[in-house]
Formats: sequence, C-alpha cells, structure tokens
Amino acid sequence: MSEAASRDGRPLKADRYRLLLEAGRTLGATLSIEELYEAIYRETARAVDVEGFFLAIHDQGRDLARVVYMAEGGKGESVDIAYRGSDSKVITTRKASLITDDLATDSLMVLGDDDRVARSAVIAPLLHGGRVLGALSAQSYDADHYDADDLEMLEEIAAVAAVAIFNAQQFAELERRRKEAEQLEEIGRALSSKLDPDQVLRMVISAVSDVLDVDGVAVWLCDPRQQTVCRVADSGGEIALPIGLEWELSPEMEDTLISRWDPIIFDNLASTNRLPENVAAHLTGGSAAGVPLVLSGRVEGILTAGSRQPRHFSREDLGVRQRLASQVSGALSNARMHANLHALSLTDPLTGLPNRRRLQIHLDHEVAAARRGRPMSMAIFDIDRFKHYNDTFGHIAGDDILKAVGSVLTQENRAMNVVARYGGDEFVSVLSETGLDGARHFVDRVKAHLDRDETLSKFGITMSVGCAEFDPDTMASVNDVLRAADADMYEDKARRTAQVETGD
Repeated sequence: MSEAASRDGRPLKADRYRLLLEAGRTLGATLSIEELYEAIYRETARAVDVEGFFLAIHDQGRDLARVVYMAEGGKGESVDIAYRGSDSKVITTRKASLITDDLATDSLMVLGDDDRVARSAVIAPLLHGGRVLGALSAQSYDADHYDADDLEMLEEIAAVAAVAIFNAQQFAELERRRKEAEQLEEIGRALSSKLDPDQVLRMVISAVSDVLDVDGVAVWLCDPRQQTVCRVADSGGEIALPIGLEWELSPEMEDTLISRWDPIIFDNLASTNRLPENVAAHLTGGSAAGVPLVLSGRVEGILTAGSRQPRHFSREDLGVRQRLASQVSGALSNARMHANLHALSLTDPLTGLPNRRRLQIHLDHEVAAARRGRPMSMAIFDIDRFKHYNDTFGHIAGDDILKAVGSVLTQENRAMNVVARYGGDEFVSVLSETGLDGARHFVDRVKAHLDRDETLSKFGITMSVGCAEFDPDTMASVNDVLRAADADMYEDKARRTAQVETGD
C-alpha cells in the first residue's frame, strides 16, 4: 500500500501534498540520469500503489520511445526497450489514461508473465515546455485497482518528474558538451603535432571513434583530377572499409557535399539507394553520416562515421561531426603543406626528378635490402660535352637538354625504380631487383630512346654510362656501389673519346 492511503484506502490531501513536496525535493536534487529514473520509481511507489512500473523516454525527432526503467514485485532495473512513440496513445494524445481492465489491449507495455499479467493501470505523460518527454505507468495484477484519484496523483508525480528529467537532460547535455570540447581540444593539439599525412589519418580514425562512439570511421580523399571520385585513404573500427574503395558521388551527393559543404545522412543504410553498389556492398545495414573535409576553400575529402544500428542523427550529432571535420581538415592541410615542402626539399626544381638528397635516402634503403640478398644495380649517366652545348647554345638550351634527358629516363624507368638528378649533368637510375645484365639492357633502351628524342637528336646529344651491381661480399656501403658505377662511367667516356680521336 502506498504512503498516501488512509485507513479506507483513499489518499489524504495532507499526505498527498507532503509526498509531492518530498518528491520534488528528491527528484530535483538528482542530476544523474540513471539515479533519477530509480528515484522516480521510488517516489511513484510512495504515492500510488505499484505492483508493476515502467518509465519511458520519448525522442520526438526520431519517433522513438525507450523504456529505460521498469519494476515488478518491488524490484526495479534499468532496461532499454524501444518502440515507436507514435504507437503510444498517451504520447500521441498527451493525456493521462486510466485502464481498469484488459490492459493488454490498451497498453504497449504490459508487465507480468504467463501465469499472472497486469490487468489495470494508470499512465501519465511527462510534459515539459509543450514537449512530451516520455511517460510513466503504475500497473496492478488486479482489475479495477486504480481510480480517478490515483490517476490524478500519478499526473502530479509525472509533472514533478518531467521537470527533474528535463533538468537532468540539460545537465547531461552540458556535461557532454564540456567533455566534447575537452576532447576536441585534445584532438586538435594531438593532430597539430603530427606532420606526416599517414600518421594524421591513423590518429583521426582513433580519435573520431572515441568521441563519437561509433562502429566504423573512414576518411575519403577526392581525386585531384576528378573531385566527384573519392577513395578511402584510411578506415578503422568493426566495420572498416577497404583502403582504396572508390565512391563516385551522384549529382545529389555532389551538390550536397561539394557545392554546399553540407553533411549527408543515412538513417538506415539497409534501405537507402543513394550509394553506388560497390560501396553499399560493404555496408549491409545500420546508419552513417558524412561531412566534407574543406582544405583551402575546396572540398578535398569526406569524413564518414557509422553504426551497426539505424539511428536518427540530431543537429547536435551533426555539429560534433562538423567540428571534428574542421579539426581533421586543419591537420591534413598542415600535413599536406609539410609534405609539399618536404617534397620540394627532395626534388630537383628543373627536371622534377628526385635530387641527390632523396637519392641518398632511397639508396640507403636499397642497399639494406641488397645486404639481405635482393639484387640491386645502378646506372650513372653523364652528358658528353655538356659545357660545350651550354656555352654554345646558351643556358636555356642547356636547361632544355637536361629536362629532355630527365624525361627520357623517367619514361624508360620502371615504377619500382628511382631515377634522380645526381649533379649538374649527371643522372642516376637505381634498379631494384636487377642484376648487372638487366642494368645493361636498361641502358641500351635509354640510349635508343635518346637517339630518337626530338630535342636531344637536334643537338646530337650522347651520354657516357657506367653500371655497377651491389655485391654484399665486397661492398660495405652506398658509396662503394656509387664509386664502382662512376668508375665504369669514366671508362666508357674514355673509350668513346678514344674512338672519336681515332675515327673508329
């Protein structure tokens, strides 16, 4: 029996006011959401006779009601049972309801088991500021257990509970935003300390997963030649996408992401037809949202995050994603700028080829691999009489010759090899997994190409070439193989000079 009942079972007015006052103090002082739900049950049980109880919270934007707390036989527990809010009469009408019998036909939530099922109930909406925050219900296994006075008492408890729930939700939201701001600040500091693009991407995946509590995160980067084609640069989580997966944006997506810089939302991936088949094949269900990554006033990619379960994304959800995207964009911009500067410091500005510094870095790696048994050869190319051409035809013509030689070497070079400008008129090609015979064949191809190149043939350009293969038994360093190739090149130059002098 509730504390509000007199000897004849009717609530006393004085007790009623006292209980409501105490309920207001208790609930108003409780800001923890989980503790508040339990306190609402306890205060309801003091005011109304309760054999069964449930408390539901309503999300109007998602048309979702969730039973968050229920009790039977005096034992309560936190639960998570979802149903459509529009299926609930008390939520749609915003009016309390008294059910005297046959509860199963009038209520979505009926407590009890097969042996004993609740038959009567009082149900009241949780109203605050014109919104339905949810509903609470007291139930009994007996028919006709409740009357209009019980319903009125529950409505008054619900009014007090609604204020407490609203305040607790506001407090929780403020706490969430405070923690989010701290996390974003921490992420910003961490990302700004990383200048390698790959490190930035890995940190982004980890940080976004932590902040958003999602099952999968991906960073897509747009093709610089075709902005509407994006590919996964990195991904992580339980539903990670394969690196390199291509997403060709539809006109709708292009307008949303590229033109308007707006987010895209997929509340239910299982039913959407807005994704191409090759992307949808990796997303069997759940929900996702994507926000553009804007670098220097241009969309350069998309940050997507998804969950296994369908969900409605609120304005706050999208706001967090957009703030994260801003952090990511800044970090990627810094990393890209650093990478460009680094590339400039390793690139010959005239030919666009790797310079001597970058060649040295590459050779260190190749020689380390050659020591473990992988073949590696090198060819050094020296333009014959380059000073003569430079002095005779001018520096512009000399530059054209150097660029043409670099172009020929690049065209004949395999993707796995590196060709670099070594010095003024010298070029080096590092041939991975290639022995000395393979290096000689490569040189023959280059010489044939030089003979048919329009710019070089016009000037009658010839080159002296030296080849060497790294021998781990006789060579200790990069300099040893360079010296061997250089010596071979000077032998070739001497032979060619002798042939010219003798007329052979």
